[in-house]
Amino acid sequence: MKSNRRKFIQNLGAGAAGLTLGTSAITLSSFSSRSVKKEDEDGQILFIGDNIAVADTIYGKVRGFIHRDIYNFLGIPYGANTTGKNRFMPPQKPDPWKEVYPAVYWPNSAPQLLDNFYSNRYLAFTDYWHYDDVSENCLGINVWTPGYKENAKRPVLLWIHGGGYTSGNSIEHPEYHGENLSRQGNIVFCSLNHRLGPLGFSNLAGIGGEKFAASGNVGMLDIVSALEWIRDNISNFGGDPGNVTIMGQSGGGAKVCTLAAMPSARGLFHKAVALSGNTLSGGLKEYSEKLGSYILKEAGVSESQIDKLQEMPWKDYYAIANKASVKLRTETGMTGFMGGFGPVADGFYLPQQPFFSGELSSDVPMIICSTFHELSPSSFNSSIEDITFDKAKELAKTMRGFGVSLAGNASNIIDAYAKSFPDKKPIEILSMALSNRLQTIKTADAKVQQKAPVYLAWFGWDPPVFDGRLRAFHTMDIGFWFYNTDVQISHTGGGARPRKLATKMSDTLVQFMKTGNPNGAGLPEWPKYTSAYGETMILDDKCEVKNDPDREARKTLTSN
Repeated sequence: MKSNRRKFIQNLGAGAAGLTLGTSAITLSSFSSRSVKKEDEDGQILFIGDNIAVADTIYGKVRGFIHRDIYNFLGIPYGANTTGKNRFMPPQKPDPWKEVYPAVYWPNSAPQLLDNFYSNRYLAFTDYWHYDDVSENCLGINVWTPGYKENAKRPVLLWIHGGGYTSGNSIEHPEYHGENLSRQGNIVFCSLNHRLGPLGFSNLAGIGGEKFAASGNVGMLDIVSALEWIRDNISNFGGDPGNVTIMGQSGGGAKVCTLAAMPSARGLFHKAVALSGNTLSGGLKEYSEKLGSYILKEAGVSESQIDKLQEMPWKDYYAIANKASVKLRTETGMTGFMGGFGPVADGFYLPQQPFFSGELSSDVPMIICSTFHELSPSSFNSSIEDITFDKAKELAKTMRGFGVSLAGNASNIIDAYAKSFPDKKPIEILSMALSNRLQTIKTADAKVQQKAPVYLAWFGWDPPVFDGRLRAFHTMDIGFWFYNTDVQISHTGGGARPRKLATKMSDTLVQFMKTGNPNGAGLPEWPKYTSAYGETMILDDKCEVKNDPDREARKTLTSN
């Protein structure tokens, strides 16, 4: 797992641009659906009222709305407010309510630093981030369903947002919207918000004892709690609690892998999909506990006063925690995820190292997918679009790739990728080297040792916007899996060409949700992944299976 798309582009010193459609609670944009006819669009498409879309939960009734025949229930509490005494604690169940809860708008975003968030106008224009209230009262779940009173037992999808472990929310991008896939696939689509960053992953167990034993993993325990909510409530929304697929992208993909290694999540999901993000381990217990002690020192409180960390405003705590993290990183030289705030292998909530090495989740089939151009330097910088191979090698020395540094072997790496992909221009070769599949293949090779099958994909569809320079970038494939290429047209340009591939990919996802096998839904025959052959479904205008096409090029990365 690496950071989110915004951080990728910031690291590359690039901007972004595009066009997108609104993302309000109703999202009155052009939701393209094979079941919605043009002649029907002049009629009423939104319905809300006292006796419309009212469903039961074990905590009380909720009222949503109907949009184009899909029931929307947004921001349902699955956990209690995490402020005060609940900060750093495992998620608590919400208090039951007597009045009907208005489930008509997104849950609050988890606390995160949003200062100057929209300062890069191009990037904001392209990705069209959606943030409203930011609050510790953030444990909410969204549900889209075609119906909820007929005991249909539809397959259920839980979408887990990206942003590393520090940012993001359940509707950050318009393409996260679940209405189209719910309608098209006759499935129940869920998404959630959960605690992030220092409030989700400050390991205070070393100084706070048993009371704070879970503090380093409460952000992940929130997701487990949401899965428990699905188990206990989703049948009231037309879903089957015995057929749940978890799916995430970037940091969300890493969360999918982490859930697979958590005993408390066992049996709560039955299939898994990780897009452009994966991991085989949690953070180091000793390091995270040391960071906890640095936080206490930075706050100027003694161990006996640790409860004061629960009382201060969250922004004050963030400032203290991040300052402590910088100090410890500087002293230890720790970089990346291991030196920040994320799940910790504490031996209890997250005991298994490496992930997929035992029986836990061994019966869960998995799709793993990445994109050709996770990092694409020229996307919004036309001056380097037509560089030479020599220039590509020079740039590779100063750019960190997807999990590895290319600096020490840049020339050989660029040459190897150019040999494997002779039809690609130098800037594309540089992009593919930076966007390498090294960690993706490691994860697939680990998971395939278990009994359930693994299906590997590589998304290579290049959008026509920005003179074709956007290419198959980080997050690009989400809208295709969810049949939302006409929702976030800033990523696709919209129209028939992306919609054709979106039809195949979304149908394939639904087929996988139903059966654990993606075959039979429009793509060519998709063989199970094996380490020996590296069977990979290439997702593009023409979809085809290739055997590990970048294997030789990847070998040059292992020496870094």
